[in-house]
Amino acid sequence: QLQASGGGLVQTGGSLRLSCACSSHSFYNYNMGWFRQPPGKEREFVAAISRSGESTYYADSVKGRFTASRDNNRRTLWLQLNSLKPEDTAVYYCALSRVPQFRSDYLAPTFFANWGQGTQVTVSS
Repeated sequence: QLQASGGGLVQTGGSLRLSCACSSHSFYNYNMGWFRQPPGKEREFVAAISRSGESTYYADSVKGRFTASRDNNRRTLWLQLNSLKPEDTAVYYCALSRVPQFRSDYLAPTFFANWGQGTQVTVSS
């Protein structure tokens, strides 16, 4: 139902734009999230965006560098990654929130579902 794409290999300081295509016609009805799983580590929250796209949350480690956006008509979610660092290397996933409220206490992976395949981002030093 969700398919992330757009990852690749970039140098430190480079940029990438990740996309997440949703096959569900109810895409507009879900708050959405981006997560990542670095090698050998657990999946972690990166960003979230409300149903309307007007509100966002970001992990402190990416704030000011990453930007989440969405187009409900195109059923697509994006994550713009700028000023990339080697520690951003991970598999990135998009997911939909199982919780209708858009609050900072509902950003853990356990509140999200329909993970789909991720996309690999590798940042070389």
